[in-house]
Amino acid sequence: MTERIIDLADNTASLHVRDGLLVIARRDEDEVRVPLGEIAVVVASNPYLRFTQAVLSGLPEHGASLVICNTRHLPVAMLMPLDNHTTQAERFAAQASASLPTKKRAWQTIVRTKITAQARLLQELHGNDGGLSTLAERVRSGDSDNLEAQASQRYWPRLFGDPTFRRRRDGEDQNRLLNYGYAVLRAAVARAICGAGLHPGLGIHHHNRYDAFCLADDLIEPYRPLVDREVARIVAQHGSAVAVDRETKPRLLALLTNRYPSDGEERMLFDILSATASSLAAVFLKKKRDLLISEI
Repeated sequence: MTERIIDLADNTASLHVRDGLLVIARRDEDEVRVPLGEIAVVVASNPYLRFTQAVLSGLPEHGASLVICNTRHLPVAMLMPLDNHTTQAERFAAQASASLPTKKRAWQTIVRTKITAQARLLQELHGNDGGLSTLAERVRSGDSDNLEAQASQRYWPRLFGDPTFRRRRDGEDQNRLLNYGYAVLRAAVARAICGAGLHPGLGIHHHNRYDAFCLADDLIEPYRPLVDREVARIVAQHGSAVAVDRETKPRLLALLTNRYPSDGEERMLFDILSATASSLAAVFLKKKRDLLISEI
């Protein structure tokens, strides 16, 4: 099935549903019609968009996410499907009652895979992994030694070749691109979690009473280097002051629809994320012991 990413940024538009199609109507332009079942994510970046209730209910009913952006074109909210799995109640219960050792073991896998991916990216871009491969091998259950943070301290200055760079949500440099890329990726991860019948708010490591997507913040970690790679390429071409605009956003959105080698074949990222979420569901249901994450 086609997985389409729709970015509504440049023009005022009205969106409604007709005969199972998302209809995008703009003044003095032909309507754009897209089957709801083909949509993965809609990114709403223009402040003058109008949605009918049928759009707000139709997108999640068909498994799609709606990402709302502010005036800086940075995502600030998500609308997600909550009921699209036949055994959802059973899986919610298993997720909520998962033992601490089970969650610590899953978090160990997540952190180890993330640091390994960071090491591969540094090796690819700069010919040296900064010792991250060694750190990855040392990650223990629950990452009790907080090696994720130690890896981060080595990783960011090396990634951009800038010893002064710091990862900040409010940064006015390439942090803006990282924020945008992560937010869109987070929406895709949350969509996969809901598709697997899990609740995105019940995390295995992240816990925040104000965060409705704690589990998405857990499972996104091994896949962040996909965004980092593209941002590093953009910064190498245009410098750290590059804007989040019509040139850079499509490159980050394309990460969701690109194909990546996984289990001996080329697969879309949505498929890979879905496999990860389904593996976690199997762990919660005690059908598997270990979380499986594809290294891409």
